[in-house]
Amino acid sequence: MSDVITTLGGTPALAADDWTRIEDASAGIPATGKVIVPLAWALEHADELKARGDFGVWLKPDDVAEAAAPLLGSAGIVAVQYLKFTDGRGHSIAWLLRKRLGYTGDIRAFGDVRRDQLFNLRRTGFTSFAMAEGQNVAAALAGFTAFSGAYQLSADGRAPAWLAAASA
Repeated sequence: MSDVITTLGGTPALAADDWTRIEDASAGIPATGKVIVPLAWALEHADELKARGDFGVWLKPDDVAEAAAPLLGSAGIVAVQYLKFTDGRGHSIAWLLRKRLGYTGDIRAFGDVRRDQLFNLRRTGFTSFAMAEGQNVAAALAGFTAFSGAYQLSADGRAPAWLAAASA
């Protein structure tokens, strides 16, 4: 089991990852344990997954967030893949899951996730982070305090600096 960073308790902290991401679910999934399956497979097997319980769904950068809507009431986690850290589509997916679709569960960033992204990933709605291979997960915790303020509105509810200044 590897470590992930979670913000579900409010303060970023290391946690053991008890989810298994299944790359190719067509070969079957384990009968027990927490699994994260690809969106397309999850939609085809929604009844089976809902009866099972502990399941999550993962979205690729080109998946449409709204397609996951039928699963969101049952999914324990939604994982969003970053193929390259420079690709911002995952930020939009997380924001849509939170703000448009009302998902309140764990949204995890995984793939090419780096310390420099953590502050903004959290602001767009992510609550857990599986860092890219080779990243120091413990040192990455400092990424959440790299900035003291932000300039955009976001899913985290914090007022941007310009709005706070205008209302002062």
